Amino acid sequence: MKKELKLIFDYLRRYWLRYLLGMVALFIVDRVNAAVPLLSGELIDGLNTRAATGFGMPEIWSIVLRLLGMGAVIALGRFGWRYFLFGSARLVERDLRLDMFAHLETLSMRYYNEHKTGDLMAHFTNDLMSVRRLLGMTVITIFDASVMLVLVLWNMIEHVDARLTLIAVSPMIVIVIGNVFFGKHMHRRFLQKQEAFSELTDQVQESISGIRVIKAFVQEMAQLKAFAKVNAKNREKNLRVVRLVAIAIPILELIIGLSLLMTLLYGGRLAIYGDITPGQFVAFNSYVGMLVWPMIAVGEAVSSVSQGMASLKRIRTILDEQPDIRDEGDPAVTALKGTIDLNRLSFAYPGAEDRPALTDITVHVNAGETLAVIGRTGSGKTTLASLLTRLWDTERPDMLMIDGRPVREIPLSVLRRDIAYVPQDSFLFSDTVEHNIAFACENAAHEDVVRAAQAAQVHENILEFPDGYDTVVGERGVTVSGGQKQRISIARALMKDAPILLLDDALSAVDTDTEEQILSRLRELRQGRTTVIIAHRISTIQHADHVLVLDDGRCAEYGTHAELLALGGIYRSIYDKQQLEKQFREEHPADDFTPVKGGEAL
Repeated sequence: MKKELKLIFDYLRRYWLRYLLGMVALFIVDRVNAAVPLLSGELIDGLNTRAATGFGMPEIWSIVLRLLGMGAVIALGRFGWRYFLFGSARLVERDLRLDMFAHLETLSMRYYNEHKTGDLMAHFTNDLMSVRRLLGMTVITIFDASVMLVLVLWNMIEHVDARLTLIAVSPMIVIVIGNVFFGKHMHRRFLQKQEAFSELTDQVQESISGIRVIKAFVQEMAQLKAFAKVNAKNREKNLRVVRLVAIAIPILELIIGLSLLMTLLYGGRLAIYGDITPGQFVAFNSYVGMLVWPMIAVGEAVSSVSQGMASLKRIRTILDEQPDIRDEGDPAVTALKGTIDLNRLSFAYPGAEDRPALTDITVHVNAGETLAVIGRTGSGKTTLASLLTRLWDTERPDMLMIDGRPVREIPLSVLRRDIAYVPQDSFLFSDTVEHNIAFACENAAHEDVVRAAQAAQVHENILEFPDGYDTVVGERGVTVSGGQKQRISIARALMKDAPILLLDDALSAVDTDTEEQILSRLRELRQGRTTVIIAHRISTIQHADHVLVLDDGRCAEYGTHAELLALGGIYRSIYDKQQLEKQFREEHPADDFTPVKGGEAL
């Protein structure tokens, strides 16, 4: 709990003045509220003894005017504490959400492989809402209840009777003791409730994202059953919290009722025998009613603190997570030229050390040259792309070097700025086509976007969209075809005009004629710049300066297109099968056939 308190105090310190002003306003409201029963008692006693004291209309008007003044102060004070305290809680929530998002952007791929999107979304919704309540309504409740308790007890003892106060308050001590038990169980149950909500959120997010697959395989009923299961779990965890509250509140009301009963019995006796005046008795009963709120507030505060601390614990686990990839770059490095060296490169993913993804790869590519990487599925091609962009780190820094420096010595901002990357799974944001293409370029001119789209051979397609470049694509680009998505992604990479261009199977959904046009434009635009092309089709890479053939993570063959054909190995086998496919397609243009991928099957 110490870590959670330290975390939240770091944010509270930013707005301490606002909290202080809110507390002052709340104290003034409580102080004035606590004085109202005394005026009521004064009015009753004055009317009761008016014959002897000469209590008349001037005194009544005086009390009325004072009550009106108190009402005005209370109204202004309530506005003040709501503005400052609730507003501060919202500001802390905003800062915490921003810091969480910024921290998530620094975390490595391993973290996202181990944590589901729905769970992370729950931290940004339910957990932050609980923290906001903790810093807003709960802070108000605790301070207000504490001040009211002190003021009311003081007025009860000072202006009425200490014995009656002791009798009225004694049953309420049970509430304080019970709240220790209540808080302990509420914390545990609320943590389980939040975890169940995370699971529910993840189930919904995953099902909606995969709705096409669900429909294609007629698995609506299976998914509905899976959702019903997590939904029932979420319901049960919520009911466990509700049951605890449902038990605590009636017990609380019973104790408060008992206190009121004892007040009426003993206080009535004191009033009858003249130990207190009728006005004091009425005022005391008003004070007992005021004590109900602090007693109820204790239970609410314990519940809110338990929930808030449980959410803070979940949030802290995110903020405490350290990225595997750290920026260790030399600030003197401000740009890349494009020379790439793989020096006996080997890599295994965490948890799969006995199954290396890459083993002993050695390649040298001069700046301005093109390296092509080909191989069967699972041979390590995408792993190589991830290492070049430093989404993962090699065991030894010197295994992977750019411009003669280990990639770890290059600042991440420079490395990723100067490498334009088109991943295997082309991702588009739910935004306009133009904004997707200009994603990495601030204040990009429309003409530059059009030129990039033309180079990627997607300009004509975009013009056919309902709103042209202003057409909003669906989530993850679901409203455009696979080929269009790939070409928009290529246009986005070309907008960067980076020294190194990395295409990871970025033309797999494009027909061969369009592919040839794109590659021709790339050769024109990329003269003097380094390009790394990962592909399955020989036609994509045959003009490359270097061709690396991977097989089970190892360098099976290496050379130029002509050299590898003459070698008669794996590369030649893939080439022959793809030529056979091309011939079959030309001879049977209307027939169905299965495309060759990596030369694995026809």
